[in-house]
Amino acid sequence: MTDLNLWKQHLGVVPDEVWRRTDLETLVLADNDLVEVSSALGGLRRLRMLDLGHNRLAAVPASIGDLEGLTDFLYLHDNQLQAVPPEIAKLTRLRYLNISNNQLTALPEPICDMAGLVELRALDNKISALPGAIRKLVKLRELHLRNNALTVLPDEIGQLPALRQLDLRGNPLASLPDSIAALPALEKLDLRWTHFPLPAWCAELEARGVLVYR
Repeated sequence: MTDLNLWKQHLGVVPDEVWRRTDLETLVLADNDLVEVSSALGGLRRLRMLDLGHNRLAAVPASIGDLEGLTDFLYLHDNQLQAVPPEIAKLTRLRYLNISNNQLTALPEPICDMAGLVELRALDNKISALPGAIRKLVKLRELHLRNNALTVLPDEIGQLPALRQLDLRGNPLASLPDSIAALPALEKLDLRWTHFPLPAWCAELEARGVLVYR
């Protein structure tokens, strides 16, 4: 078996034998009251999916960058992360990343080097800023930023050629950059629970078939 599902086993600590399973392609360690993960994680180089969600992690080991086979999903949501290691930038083949429900105050810039990302979920953090380097996520189709602390967005957000869904619900935005109007693939712009005047170009987006929720 190349899949190991240890969801909600009340482990507290990951057993050493898990790190010896170098054949694993899927590893689920969600909801286990974990406060740390061993650097031995980096030895599981065949992993395609890793789920560390719903734990109590304040950090992720730098060795996560050694998971060169990680292509499908990485779940880090519902932890206590205030940052991610710079080495996460090495995961250039990963398509889906979920860092929701953590303690992030800014979108970590190393994520912007994860060029393969198709979907990024960073809901329910304390993110007050996005780096201009977000423009490098040229394959990104969905960007979910609901319930953060964003007051402005960088102009570079309009340089995401594949972006289809942009979820900004529940942010204290004062305005939006005009560059969003130029997103060629945009299908859905969610602005519910925000309180600023809609820019005129929102009507133009709707005219071309974009769903604008307010």
